[in-house]
Amino acid sequence: MKKTVLILCIAFVLNACSLNSEGDTVNCGDYINVPFSGFPLSCNYSVKTLPENPTALIITTQEKMNLYLTSHENTCANSPSPTVDFTQNFLIGIFSGQKPSGGYAIKMTTVVENSCEIVINFYEKGPLADEIVTQATTYPSDFILIPKTSKPIYFNRVNATSDTIIIGSFYGECSGTECQNFYQLNDYSVLRFLNVAYANYDFGQYKYNSLNKKGEYSLLLKTVPTEILNLKGQTKTYGGPDSHDQGGLYFELRQGIYNTKIYFDNDATTDQSAEIILFKKAIQDKINALKTN
Repeated sequence: MKKTVLILCIAFVLNACSLNSEGDTVNCGDYINVPFSGFPLSCNYSVKTLPENPTALIITTQEKMNLYLTSHENTCANSPSPTVDFTQNFLIGIFSGQKPSGGYAIKMTTVVENSCEIVINFYEKGPLADEIVTQATTYPSDFILIPKTSKPIYFNRVNATSDTIIIGSFYGECSGTECQNFYQLNDYSVLRFLNVAYANYDFGQYKYNSLNKKGEYSLLLKTVPTEILNLKGQTKTYGGPDSHDQGGLYFELRQGIYNTKIYFDNDATTDQSAEIILFKKAIQDKINALKTN
């Protein structure tokens, strides 16, 4: 089977590898999805030497983690544990290299395996037309945890959009696992954010688990009311979410250069049209369905 393979690393060692070579993979049967977790590295660690060229790391032991990363005080709300159980997981890092400005990103999207290899799919993006970005040099990266493996690991560049939807339900006066439920929907995957802090919705700081779901972004996008699509990057609140402990719903649409955020009162307030109320139900139904995965 011929595919674009951008790096090969053997899982028993940590390698810094180029992301520019091509090669053949071996046909060892059908691929199945591998569950993985997002690891917001910057909350607790910094990379000792940021790579100027595209690079990937496979960190298999705490000693090698200490070699390449420096720990620091937690900078994120509800930060994930800074420790990694290397008896169960490997820490995977992928870097775009040095970039002249902001607006660049690299993201691992899915992890699949067959009987003889693991393939980590990823995409990269650059600044979009009319996107306002910092002019400082940046070093885009992404980190995930995958189950420990003895199989060789390949990285495969794919075409994917960075457009995404985030939906969630929240309750302020609540304690327990059902108080904050937030999910990111792409056509290639669904992510469940963990330990989201109330009213702190900078999702880049939260650990997440991948769900074996695809195509959810396009399905929900079809139901978004025109009045929300027309907001194009604005933030709007319907009613008074959680004003009397009734909770609320959250919707975020990241599409091109626009990032639209909506907060919904769970009650049917007078500023909510019939179309908005119907859309709220679609969001809640989607959240309830994802909870079972």
